[in-house]
Amino acid sequence: MHEMILILDFGSQYTQLIARRVRELNVYCEIHPYHYKPSNFDNIKGVILSGSPFSTREKDSPRPDLSGIVGKIPLLGVCYGAQLLALENGGDVEASATREYGRANLCFVDSKEDLLVGVSQNSQVWMSHGDTITKLPASYKKIASTADVDIAAFRANGDNVYGLQFHPEVYHSTDGFILLRNFIVDICGCEQSWTPESFIESTVENLKQKIGNDKVVLGLSGGVDSSVAAVLLHKAIGTQLHCIFVDNGLLRKNEFESVLDSYLHMGLNVKGVRAADNFYNALKGLTDPELKRKAIGKAFIEVFDEEAHKIQDVVWLAQGTIYPDVIESVSVKGPSATIKSHHNVGGLPDFMKLKIVEPLSSLFKDEVRRVGSALHISDHLLKRHPFPGPGLGIRILGDITPDKVRILQDVDDIFIKGLRDSGLYDKVWQAAAILLPVQSVGVMGDERTYENAVCLRAVTSTDGMTADWSHLPYEFLAKVSNDIINKVKGVNRVVYDISSKPPATIEWE
Repeated sequence: MHEMILILDFGSQYTQLIARRVRELNVYCEIHPYHYKPSNFDNIKGVILSGSPFSTREKDSPRPDLSGIVGKIPLLGVCYGAQLLALENGGDVEASATREYGRANLCFVDSKEDLLVGVSQNSQVWMSHGDTITKLPASYKKIASTADVDIAAFRANGDNVYGLQFHPEVYHSTDGFILLRNFIVDICGCEQSWTPESFIESTVENLKQKIGNDKVVLGLSGGVDSSVAAVLLHKAIGTQLHCIFVDNGLLRKNEFESVLDSYLHMGLNVKGVRAADNFYNALKGLTDPELKRKAIGKAFIEVFDEEAHKIQDVVWLAQGTIYPDVIESVSVKGPSATIKSHHNVGGLPDFMKLKIVEPLSSLFKDEVRRVGSALHISDHLLKRHPFPGPGLGIRILGDITPDKVRILQDVDDIFIKGLRDSGLYDKVWQAAAILLPVQSVGVMGDERTYENAVCLRAVTSTDGMTADWSHLPYEFLAKVSNDIINKVKGVNRVVYDISSKPPATIEWE
């Protein structure tokens, strides 16, 4: 069992970011709802309480039972977690005179405290709360302040209990990573042994024991997650793994052929299935994004099930589910009511009757790429931008037709190739072209045209949770726009999306 940090989630938008910071220290961690109680604490080296949209002053605010933790395992409360610790032990929490959001600076830092070693005076931190701790419990000690927040950090005497009213996990807290390292490595005593190599070794061994001599079927998408899952499984069980790569007619231009060729060169046992007509028929007349997702998912299951039944005695279905999929399928207050219909989690129909194996379900996206690199998977696959499960089906706003797919494939091909040729591809987290349900007047030669408008979208991000629009050079955008209008029949206008996430999303549907 890996040593681990347990993160109890109170619904903060930053909870996954805490986990990613812990993983960056090569320490394994898991996120669970605040009311989670482990069966034992044998491998739990420390506990972190997240922030929350709730107020500790609310009657129904989340209140976990921490009796098995306090005084036994190091505990760090962040924002709501800190306020909860103070309130539950005799302190006071009140509504702030002014809501405290954004950058602040520490004007007092007790650098002799283990938690704050290396944290500089005047260090910038990130605040995001409407309540504040006005009085500490008798056994607690203030260890940091800002100009507006007197008790920005505290320690409980003798119990290895700490609290922060700011968020060390966000990039805006300049010494936040140092602070988290102090807690996880020095206070909790973690060995930092969670590496791609150790993950591969333990996962391959577990897969061998779990699967034995059974056959496994896996639906490959051409994306990073399913590709890394396939190589891990292949390393563990060899030719017992049967992969199916479906051409749903919604892939990028020539993607089916190029990705299939990549898989075959990797030694994987892959069957390519052309099934575009099945998907076009299922999508006919549909314009609602969620109905399109469901139609694409249903058509994929039907094609996949038909092909899987051609393989005798399959016992397992492998999926490229990653940790954010797992986390997002469970909310703080219980199971989530809305999971996107193309998520792997919960997507298996009852009639398939296969056991599930998900070798990547404990990893974040950046960790999947690091594992893939350690498995010597080519950068051509590993550094591919994220691509949605429904493919171009949700990048064509409105109904789907083969002609619209052809137009968008051509536009997308020019955009993506342009990014690669200009050395910009790896500087962008995700790039996409969107076909808008809008036609506009244009002039080509001496004739007026009335044709389609397309939108180009490129964002920078570290994890996809938040994203900023990419500030691509004007010269590049001008050339790409010109190439698209001159070379793609049916398009006479190109626009560029300069919306960030939030409030927008990366995809349009």
